[in-house]
Amino acid sequence: MKNIVVLILLICMVSCQTKAKKDEIKKPNILLIVVDDQGYADFSPFKNHDKSISTPNITRLGNSGTVFTQAYVTAPVCSPSRAGMLTGKNQFRWDKPASWGPGLPDSVKTIAEYLKDAGYETARIGKNDLGRNFHKNNVREYPLNHGYDEFLGFSAHAHDYWLNSQDIKDRTPDPYGTSALLGPLMHNMGEKSYDQGYLTDILTDESVEYIKRKRDKPFFLTLSYNAVHHLIHQVPKKYLDKYNVKEIPNYDPDSLVAFKKHKPGSYSAYYDKYSRVGAIQHEDLRKYYLANLNCLDDNIGRVLDALKTQKLVENTVVVFLSDNGGSPLTGANNSPLTGGKYSLWEGGIRVPLAISWPNVIDAGKVETHYVCATDILPTLTNFAGVTLTDSAIDGINLLKPEANRLLVWKWQKTWAVRKGDWKLTNAKENHWKSEPSAQYIAPIVDNMELKLFNIAKDPGERNDLASQHLEKVKALEAAYKNWINLNVRK
Repeated sequence: MKNIVVLILLICMVSCQTKAKKDEIKKPNILLIVVDDQGYADFSPFKNHDKSISTPNITRLGNSGTVFTQAYVTAPVCSPSRAGMLTGKNQFRWDKPASWGPGLPDSVKTIAEYLKDAGYETARIGKNDLGRNFHKNNVREYPLNHGYDEFLGFSAHAHDYWLNSQDIKDRTPDPYGTSALLGPLMHNMGEKSYDQGYLTDILTDESVEYIKRKRDKPFFLTLSYNAVHHLIHQVPKKYLDKYNVKEIPNYDPDSLVAFKKHKPGSYSAYYDKYSRVGAIQHEDLRKYYLANLNCLDDNIGRVLDALKTQKLVENTVVVFLSDNGGSPLTGANNSPLTGGKYSLWEGGIRVPLAISWPNVIDAGKVETHYVCATDILPTLTNFAGVTLTDSAIDGINLLKPEANRLLVWKWQKTWAVRKGDWKLTNAKENHWKSEPSAQYIAPIVDNMELKLFNIAKDPGERNDLASQHLEKVKALEAAYKNWINLNVRK
């Protein structure tokens, strides 16, 4: 009798272990693709996209799932926006100045940490930018210290597309500029040098290899491209030829490319020269952007093909979004939205977003209710079977949008609030002394007065209705201030 009891217990243990293993395998793999500064109209899954773009693979991705026509990020620039999508929280909860560099407090848990705790292998490939502690691997902002098992990429605003070797770093007076850098990529607790290759291709190659890896656990891969961020002219020649623009010589530390206050040969001088309209004029600027975007699309296609080759499509959630609106300095097109990156106009905070998971998420659906990048964390953790214990998460389930939801933004001295069809803002951004690019749509006003727009009817924010709806102005302003008073650290 005793032996029979022991045998039954052993059978139960084996059965439970087998069930646990099966349950773990059933969790979907997750691929989060973040692109940099893509224009709203440059997203081909949208019906009214700019017809000059060539992005069949982004179209393919969008068609496989649901696309969102009113998706917002939490800030109009990369560092705070990425903090918001990484944590599911408005980053100005802890970043009271609403700055470029919110950082990542120890007390705020990330999506990678949630998924790692749930048994996922986690990796980040590409750009890592939370606005503080650049180029360091012993800080909270470094991916290995906020939930990622592996990291290959750079920790800064930007990186040269072509110059990724140790040799170029050794020969450059300022390889760690404040806004951009060149040289080897950070790789876990060391570096990895590439003597040849284009950065978008490199990030794709490494991601494909990661996807091909044999594993017993589900994976969470964040693939964070720096395309289509500056330097926008740096594109392989076949794409330049396609759009009939010339090659511009890469930075060379032995040449005298300095100007004004920069010392001879500095990378900062080269980066500054080509990250603004002037050295490249309007018509060519758009062509360089289109070439860069076309190259990015081909690489996204390679990643999607890798999922198909490895027979992972059916059990992989793919999320695609841009970190903020298209930049007025690269030729990105945000039409019909006003403004772009750097502002709380719709063009700065409304971005392309799509999510795909065959047989679970509706394919070919266009969701017109507004959502937010903070929704990505609760949505993906829900797919993974994770229960969130933090009551201060600002996101909700992407697949269950709320029509009258309150969204708030704070960016430096400007702020905005949206509820239902209405948006109130004190945005005044139009700080360009001359037209930054031919695609840029300037705001209709340039002052700090409160402005009210019916976004459902007027997504381009061309008709200020504040004087006609004073009670709506008061209600939205009160809702914004109340949220800030309750949620922002004193």
